[in-house]
Amino acid sequence: MKEHKEIVPRTYLIYIGFVLIMLVVLFKTISIQFDGDGSASNNGKNEKIPIRYVKRTPRRGQILDVNYTPLVTSVSFYDIHMDPTVVKEKVFEEEVTDLARGLAKMYPNDKSAREYENSIRSARERGSRYLLIRKKVSNDERRKIAKLPIFNLGKLKGGLIDTDETIIRKRSHGDLMSRTLGYFKPATENSKEYAVGLEGGFNSFLKGEQGAEMEQRISTGWKKTGKIVKEAIEGADVVTSIDKDIQEVAHSELERQLKLQGARSGCAIVMDVKTGFIKAIANLNKVGEDEYLERFNHAIGSREVPGSTFKLASLMAALEDEKINIDDTVNAVGVYTFHGKSMKDSHKGGYGKITIRKAFIKSSNVISKIIHKAYSSEPQAYIDRLESFGITEKLNLDIKGEVAPHIPKPGNKNWHSLSLPWMAVGYEVMQTPLQTLAFYNAVANNGVFVKPQFVKEIRRGVEVVKTFKPVVVKSKICSQETLDVLKECLEGVMKKGGTGSKLTSSFFDIAGKTGTARILNEKGHYGNKGEEQYQASFVGYFPAKNPIYSCIVVVAAPSKDIYGAVVSGTVFAAIANKVYATKLEYHRAINEQKKKKTAAPIAMNGYKYDLLRIFKLMGIKYSLKEYAEWLNTEQEQTYVKLSKKSITKNAVPNLIGLSAKDAVYLIESTGMIAHVKGFGKVIKQSIPSGTPIFKGGIIELSMKE
Repeated sequence: MKEHKEIVPRTYLIYIGFVLIMLVVLFKTISIQFDGDGSASNNGKNEKIPIRYVKRTPRRGQILDVNYTPLVTSVSFYDIHMDPTVVKEKVFEEEVTDLARGLAKMYPNDKSAREYENSIRSARERGSRYLLIRKKVSNDERRKIAKLPIFNLGKLKGGLIDTDETIIRKRSHGDLMSRTLGYFKPATENSKEYAVGLEGGFNSFLKGEQGAEMEQRISTGWKKTGKIVKEAIEGADVVTSIDKDIQEVAHSELERQLKLQGARSGCAIVMDVKTGFIKAIANLNKVGEDEYLERFNHAIGSREVPGSTFKLASLMAALEDEKINIDDTVNAVGVYTFHGKSMKDSHKGGYGKITIRKAFIKSSNVISKIIHKAYSSEPQAYIDRLESFGITEKLNLDIKGEVAPHIPKPGNKNWHSLSLPWMAVGYEVMQTPLQTLAFYNAVANNGVFVKPQFVKEIRRGVEVVKTFKPVVVKSKICSQETLDVLKECLEGVMKKGGTGSKLTSSFFDIAGKTGTARILNEKGHYGNKGEEQYQASFVGYFPAKNPIYSCIVVVAAPSKDIYGAVVSGTVFAAIANKVYATKLEYHRAINEQKKKKTAAPIAMNGYKYDLLRIFKLMGIKYSLKEYAEWLNTEQEQTYVKLSKKSITKNAVPNLIGLSAKDAVYLIESTGMIAHVKGFGKVIKQSIPSGTPIFKGGIIELSMKE
C-alpha cells in the first residue's frame, strides 16, 4: 500500500515533465514558422542554423496571339548542385564514375569525365554539401541530369539539388513585333520603372503574386531549403488580337520593300474594321547596310505630316459643312499661291478643269485652294469640324508611347496665314500612322470610330479573367451621304486613272489613298534641292464593298522612289493579297449553297456491274428493262435509261461510247490489238462493228473527253 502511494506522485511528476517538454517543442516550432515577415531577411541569431525568408518570384504570364500561339513566354533555367555527403559509401564508389561520364557526355566542352569525378570526390572528402555541377540548365537538361547514376536516387539519397530556378523572358519569334511586345523593368534605387509595350501595359496581370520561401546559411552561403512559406501565384496570360500569320506577312513584305528602297524606316498596321482590334503591327529601322530591325514603335510614337492622306478629312469637313459639292468644277492649274508662297501638283501643268471628285482621285493640291476659299473667313469652323471627327485627340491606347496629334489652331502661336491651305493637303498637321489608320477605318466601318486595341482577353489557365470588347469612340463621324460620296472617291483612287490604279487585286477591290510628304532629315532640316527626304504612305481597306481589314503602310526616306503608290502601296497590296489567300472568311466552302442536281448525268456505255454499282453509290436513278452483260446509256431528264449492248464473239463489237479501259478489254478478248488515240470515251473505231474478227489485227480507237 505504501509502495502504491509513492508510485502515484512519481507518475504525475513524469507526466507533467512530458507535457512541459511538448509545450517547449510546440513553442519552438511556432517560433520558427512565424519568425520574420516572409519578405525581409531574418538572420536567425537565436537559431543554431541561421535562416531567412526570401521572396519567391512567380512565373510571369505568357503573351499569346489570337490563336493562342506564344509570342512571349517564360523559360526556366536551373543551377544544379550536389551534396555528395548524403550518398552511401558503396553506392558512391560503384556509380560515381558512371555519373561523371554521363555529365561529360552532356557537356563535353565543360569538363572531362575524369575532371568531373575528381571534383565530386574532392567535395565529398571536404564534406562540402553544395558542389556546383552546372549553371543555367534548361528544364529538359534538368530532367536528363536527374536520370544519371546516383542522381536518380533523388535529393536525400543521391544528393541532387536543383531548386535554384531562374526565369527568363523569351520572344518565341525573334524580332517579330518586339517593340509592341515591349518589356517591363521595375524601379530600382538607381533607375526609374520602364513599362514598354504589352509587357508594360499589362504588367499587373502578367506579374502574378510573389510568394516566400526559407533559406538557410551553410558554409558556402545561403541556399534554399525547399520549404515554401507562401506559394507564389503565377501570372495570367495575355491573349492579344495579333494574328501571327498576318504579322509575319506584314513584317516580311515591309522588310522586303525597305531593303529595295534603301529607306530609313517604315511601319505597317493591319486592323479589324468592325472591332478595331489590331491584327498586325510591324516597325522596322535601318541598323546596317542592308539590315532592318524593330528599334522604335513608329506606328504609335512617330508623329509626322500625313501628306495627301489628310485630304480625305479636309473634303469630309467641307462636305459636312455644305461648303462644296463633290462634283463642283475647279481649275487645277498646277501651281497654287497663297501670300507669296506656292505649292505644286506632282503632275506638271496640273489637270485643267476637273471636278473636286477628280481632284481627290488624282490627289491634286488644288484641294488647298478649295479649303482656303471655303474657310478663310472662319478657320475655326474647319478645326471644329476636324475635332468632331475624333482625329485631333490621342487614341488613349492600352500601351504607353502614343504621342498626341498636332493640330494648329487659330490664335495659337503656331497658326499663321498659310496654316489653313497647308493643313488642307496634310502639312503642318501631324499624326501617327495609327491615328491616320483609325480615321480611315471609321470610314470603312460606315462612320463608326472604334478605338484600336491590342488585347482580346486575360486568361489564367482555362479561366477567362477579363474580356476586352470593342470600344466605340464615336458612333458616327459624319452623315451617311458624305460617307457614301467619300467611299466612292476612295474606290476611284484605285480605278479610273487614280494614283493607286496600278495596285488593283485580282481577287477583290481595294479602296484607299496615296500620300507623299516632304519630311525632316535626321539632322532636323528639310535638305537642299536634290537632298530632300520624303515619306510615302498608303492607307485604305479591303474588300472595298464589304471591308474586313483596314491597313496603312508608311515608309520614311526611301532613296529610289518617293510616291506612295509605288513605295507603300505595293506593300499594302501584297499584304492584302496574302491575307486573302490564307483567310477562310474570304472563301466560300466548295459545297456552300450548292443545289443537288436533279437532272441525270451523262454516263459512258459500259459493263453492267460497274454502271449499277456507281449509280447506286451516287444515288442516280436508272431504268433497266433487259439485263445484259454490256449496256448502252441514254440520258433522260431525271434518270439514265439502260439498254442491251450486243456483243458477238466472232465479230468486231460496237465500241462507241465505251471508256478506253472497257474498249481495250473487249478488243483484246477477241485476239485483236487496240491502238488508242486521245482520252475519254470512244467516238470512232477504224474497223466497223460487225466486221469478222481476225487474230492480231489492229483497230484504232479515237477518243474524246
